[in-house]
Amino acid sequence: MSNERPVNITVNKRTSEFIVEWNDGHRSVYPFELLRAACPCASCQGGHENMSREPKEQVFEMHLGDSPATRISAVKQVGSYGLTIVWEDGHDYGIYSWHYLRALCPCEVCRSRR
Repeated sequence: MSNERPVNITVNKRTSEFIVEWNDGHRSVYPFELLRAACPCASCQGGHENMSREPKEQVFEMHLGDSPATRISAVKQVGSYGLTIVWEDGHDYGIYSWHYLRALCPCEVCRSRR
């Protein structure tokens, strides 16, 4: 997973799913609430010392529900290595690197590799 790059990203606000098609043919479908629970910013992670290239396992068990905090307003690319999600509550500090997003894939195949 060192050269992971998305070839297509779809934000489906109707189903609250963020879909990434990767250059190796894999397709990741992320519920919006998972992306927010796993926000990689220092504030959400509890400080810089808690930030990591890998998502914490507990984010897969968090259920935040539907609210402005879990609704995507916009997505902005950050250089050639990731993106920032702008949430309806105004939060937009996390940079989701391609590596972090791929490591966050909730499918059974990817979860079994962790």
